[in-house]
Amino acid sequence: MALAQIRRLLSFASVAFCVGLLYDGWIFYSRWSDTRHAEQKRVDQEAQTARQTLDRIGGADLKILNFYAQPPVVHRGRKATVCYSVVNAKSVRVEPPIGDVYPALSHCIEIFPAKSTEYKLTAQDDAGHAVRQALTISVTP
Repeated sequence: MALAQIRRLLSFASVAFCVGLLYDGWIFYSRWSDTRHAEQKRVDQEAQTARQTLDRIGGADLKILNFYAQPPVVHRGRKATVCYSVVNAKSVRVEPPIGDVYPALSHCIEIFPAKSTEYKLTAQDDAGHAVRQALTISVTP
């Protein structure tokens, strides 16, 4: 009789254990699935925001959005900051050279001009199209 009771208890314990495993598995799966869906939604939203931003700043065209100096007039040896913003560029150069320049939506470089100088920004795309813009920093003694 004791052996039959043990078998029933083991049978009940096995069923309870299996139900517990299924329940835990379902909880872990549903949390994983929710996390995966939330991550996919975030990625889709970022892609949509990137498309909207690209449309606002000019679509697929090569453009110089900004090229400016702050301040535009400095005393000799004092600091000025040259900033530029380009879209859809493969390469960027500034003449005369002012340091490390590269295609960027926003990039600034500190310079210390010794004399009044005109700086020319040239941006080029994959197809070889180029756009140019110039600015002048005036230097006072």
